[in-house]
Amino acid sequence: MHGAERLRTQLRRAAEQRAPLLASGRTTAYRWVNGLADGLEGVTVDVFSDVLVLALYAEMEAGPLVEALVAEASPRAVYVKRRPRAASRLPPEALRKRAPSAPLHGADVETVDVLEEGLTFRIRPGEGLAVGLYLDMRDTRAFVRAHASGTTLLNCFAYTGGFAVAARAGGATAAVNLDVSKRALRWAEENAALNGQPTAAADALCGDAFSWLPRLARGGRTFSTVVLDPPAFARGPSGPFSVARDTPRLVERAAAVVAASGTLLACCNQQSLSAERFSALVQRGLAASGRRAKPLARLGASGVDFPVRNGEPEGLKVEVLRLDANALASGA
Repeated sequence: MHGAERLRTQLRRAAEQRAPLLASGRTTAYRWVNGLADGLEGVTVDVFSDVLVLALYAEMEAGPLVEALVAEASPRAVYVKRRPRAASRLPPEALRKRAPSAPLHGADVETVDVLEEGLTFRIRPGEGLAVGLYLDMRDTRAFVRAHASGTTLLNCFAYTGGFAVAARAGGATAAVNLDVSKRALRWAEENAALNGQPTAAADALCGDAFSWLPRLARGGRTFSTVVLDPPAFARGPSGPFSVARDTPRLVERAAAVVAASGTLLACCNQQSLSAERFSALVQRGLAASGRRAKPLARLGASGVDFPVRNGEPEGLKVEVLRLDANALASGA
């Protein structure tokens, strides 16, 4: 596939570009290689302290890449994930084969704790395709943290609670995680504890967002900030979910629990869905909700460790919107 020296040269170049992330010592989790933009098509490498996670998006031999990574970084372990085009459509056994629990290099690492801007998160590198923290969301978590003082947060599709940890660190008075997975919610509690953040039973809502959002609205519950970070495709209690099809319905329901002059963060990580198309879907949902919105920011993955080539579509898209009070005031 690649000559050994060429591979090592590409890894060194990528590492040099990531140097600004490491300068302060407050971040130990980042993307070392981001595919074609770093000269390695179909390859990503994520760094979690001294553990590496190598993801392959095409059929290729992992051995030469692992050897080059070990030579350049001397990691404690290297895990290999062979990522399918649509992970949600594969049965669990097929997914396990693509993401073995044992590393290809080094000894098993059950957990490794990493830093992101001084906050601690627990990673389980042998867990499967998702190991505990989506690194492309780092700048969005930083945004939430920077604007959290005195606010309340609802973190939908919470996974391991990264946004809640960031919000509490920024001074939020309450942060609620909502996810269908009880295990993910327990993991979120672990992350909170690692950062000295007390939580209560009411801070974790287990279930489907499409069911919980109307329930919260009927109870008159609102939040200063609502984060929507669904998977691109998923199967849940409310049936199959697709960002391209279901974003308007999700935004409409979420808008009902955003407080007057509150903030909605709508996220999409489907590369085939353009930023313009995603924005239009969000606006359609807001129109159905009766809420008007003022754009505050458009966020994405950091260009330091998630570079893209000119003309390549961006992956992560985040719409940050300030919602007015009209629909809430009228009881809609």
